[in-house]
This record gives sequence, C-alpha cells and structure tokens, in this order.
Amino acid sequence: MGPSIYVKVVGFRDVERHALNTLFRLSIGQPTSYTLWTPEAPVAPHLALIDLDAYEAVLELASPDAHPGLKMICVGEGAPDHALCTFMRPLHWPDVVKVMDSLYSADEVMDMDFGDTEAGFGAPSDARVCLLVDPSREDRMYLRARLALAGHTDVDEASTGAMALELARNRHYDLVVVGLTVSDMDGWAVIRQLVDLEPAIGRVVVSTSDKTWHMREHAEKSGCSAVLEKPYDPSKVIELLQKI
Repeated sequence: MGPSIYVKVVGFRDVERHALNTLFRLSIGQPTSYTLWTPEAPVAPHLALIDLDAYEAVLELASPDAHPGLKMICVGEGAPDHALCTFMRPLHWPDVVKVMDSLYSADEVMDMDFGDTEAGFGAPSDARVCLLVDPSREDRMYLRARLALAGHTDVDEASTGAMALELARNRHYDLVVVGLTVSDMDGWAVIRQLVDLEPAIGRVVVSTSDKTWHMREHAEKSGCSAVLEKPYDPSKVIELLQKI
C-alpha cells in the first residue's frame, strides 16, 4: 500500500460529495489512497479540493488561517494562479482523481517544491485599489476573497459610513462597494459623498438585498456604476470584477 493522502474538501453539492466519498472509499488498498480530511485528523491536509462557486470556499481562501502552501485543485471560474489544476462542471470525477494520482504517484512528486505559492496573489500591473464598506465582516471577507482571486489584493475595509468617507478622502480608490445597511449613516448619503469626491472614484457600486427596478434606478441616478445583489452570486461578482 502507498501513502494515504488527506484531502480537504470545501464546498460542492451533496451529490458531488457523495461521488467523491465513494471514490475515496474505492481508493483504499490502491497504490495511493485518499481520506477526507477533518479538523480532527491526525495530520494537516495534503491537498484541497475547492469549489469556487461555493460561498464557504472563498471565505476559506480569505481566511488568515488558510495554509499558503497547500496544494489546490479548483472547480469553477476564478481560480488563483497557484492552483495546480482547474476543472469545470459537469465534473467527471475519475479525471479529477487521475490528476490527484499524478501528484502522488512518486516520492519525488510528493516532495516537489511548487515555489512561492503566495506569488499568485501578488498584485499585477493592472491591479486596482479597492474599498469595501459593509457592517458584515463575512460579506467583506467574501468580496475580499473574490478580489484576491482576480489579482486585486490592495483592499481596505470599513464597517461604517464615517470610516469609509475618512478612508476615501485620504486615498484614491478604483472601486468602492457600499452596503446600504451601514448603521451610523444613511447608505445613500454615504454614496452621494463618495460620488462627489475629487479626484473621482473609479467606480462606486451599491450592494443590497433589494432586487427591485426602483433600486437600480435610484442607484443609477445616485451615480453608482452597478448594483451588486445580496446574497452574492459568484458569476455576477466575477462579471463586475472583469469591468474594473
């Protein structure tokens, strides 16, 4: 028997997890076997399977506790540069396992130095400076993770309107995303002041759970470039980030 590889699985639909668990069970006794990693496991995970369409996945990538050197296979759009491989749905799990086997088929592969795995998050020449304004830390972390995956790592955060305005007066931003639920000020008042700043902010985007046409019309009249609906749709967030 070969080594047992602990795999951290983040996200995925129930039917996909069932298929993956079946493949893990079938790997027992093979040259390389796989075990689902849990926090109670005796070792750190050797490999991560990340569903980039899952909310918890981007939170995982943004977490300060994330292991920067962890080998990663991703599913979906927007994979970080240091991902070893990316698959799109519909998934053919044997193909995924084949890639996993190729990583651990020989000792020299297991010991391979993949270089500086943080390099993928380095700011490219077209990286943007961004500000996230929202009382919800979870929502800010989600957007920060999506920005990082797109190569935009220079991100400031504000939980209140006053904090956002103070930051924006002292630094120029290419993108500001404002949640209307800030508690200390009227959200639209914050947006109006941000839009009126000189030099002008590149794009001011409002995030809200209000999906009505009236909301979009109000946002447009207030000078917003777009409306980002909550709960966040990964495809819509990616579409927005492609425009900044």
